[in-house]
Amino acid sequence: MDVLCAGEALVDFLPLDPGRKVKDVSAWRPCPGGSPANVAVGVARLGGSSAMLGVVGRDELGDFLRERLAGEGVDVSHLRQTAEGKTGLVFVALGEGGERSFAHYRTRSAEFFLSPEDVDAAFVARARAVHCGTNSLLFPEARRAMVHLFQQAAARGQIACCDPNLRLEVWPSPGELRETLDRLFPTCSVVKLAQDEIEFSTGERTPEGALSALERLGVALPVVTLGAGGALLSFAGRRLHVPAPAAKVVDTTGAGDGFVSALLYGLTRRCRGRADLALLDPGEVRELGALACRAASRVCERLGAVDGLPRAPELPGPWHAAPGR
Repeated sequence: MDVLCAGEALVDFLPLDPGRKVKDVSAWRPCPGGSPANVAVGVARLGGSSAMLGVVGRDELGDFLRERLAGEGVDVSHLRQTAEGKTGLVFVALGEGGERSFAHYRTRSAEFFLSPEDVDAAFVARARAVHCGTNSLLFPEARRAMVHLFQQAAARGQIACCDPNLRLEVWPSPGELRETLDRLFPTCSVVKLAQDEIEFSTGERTPEGALSALERLGVALPVVTLGAGGALLSFAGRRLHVPAPAAKVVDTTGAGDGFVSALLYGLTRRCRGRADLALLDPGEVRELGALACRAASRVCERLGAVDGLPRAPELPGPWHAAPGR
């Protein structure tokens, strides 16, 4: 497969009457959610093969997620259902300009019960790239499972990507998350941070400082997304700024996931694994960054994280080069 995504799969409830606070919304629409699950859908829509590794509830909403992801072409054979917790829910309120606020219903939700037994080494080894978020890692066993998965991916030479997608309000002890990032980042080929995540994640205050900090950890392609300002990437010692195209913003939910899915799909068209990243030239990386910004902008023009994820005909570009080198 091209990309294996690991971590949270949730149900997002989106308002049918946006522009109100959660308590004032009169009707909601359920949609697949969870950053890694969104990336898996994004890769599949662009024509790649993707899979989701994680845990959902043995309940109707868990069935909903498995069915919707499978309907998008995502392999859900390793998306386990459990009776230990219910499928997590997030209610997303949208203000003017598409900015979001969240109401989480995820206390001991199923996603947190990821365990080392869920990490099927033979299945993981089939992927060119592995990708994770961090919001399913509240329990120590889940953190051990994810760190082990990424250590093994690094040892096999796979492309490993982390987008922390920070939701610090759900962490009783945010220091545990920072410790986990300190273990994950050195195993990664790609790390994507939003601008408001760089200080917590790296201790730096500027995008340039964050990129340098990640480079010191051995990350080959660190990225900071800048919203309407595009993205700043670092590759082979060069800083590459790519602008974001103008967008009629409806909802910014999932824009980062659109960026990551397009970037990873483009990388897996060119690279069999981490070693092949070194064969890319900065011009290719800049081109992929620009396409990823276009994907993110398209997501912002639709309500919800998944509805706006583009399909290949909607995002023309050099996606279909022969895989590998």
